[in-house]
Amino acid sequence: MNNNRLELLLQFYEEDPSDPFNAYALAMEYQNNDVQKAAEYFKFLLDNQPDYLPTYYHAAALFAEIGNAEYAEKLYQKGMQLALNQQNTKTYQELQRAYRAFQDENL
Repeated sequence: MNNNRLELLLQFYEEDPSDPFNAYALAMEYQNNDVQKAAEYFKFLLDNQPDYLPTYYHAAALFAEIGNAEYAEKLYQKGMQLALNQQNTKTYQELQRAYRAFQDENL
């Protein structure tokens, strides 16, 4: 984790916590070094910005990785539905592929 980048991302978040990208960028930054912190930011986004589609792919993968398969499955399904509602075919297909791989691993 790049501390300068993290400090900058935290500054952006503090300046505008209502911008979903700021929380998303922090979750992504924390993902490799502080999984619990990443999960907190993903949960914040899911609770407060549920229409922010980029969250679902990475959040579902993270929760699957930390052993919360049930929650991960719900996130994949909700993300796919949101992608369809937003008419975002590319993201729908990406989520669908990830969900199928997730199902194969969790049979």
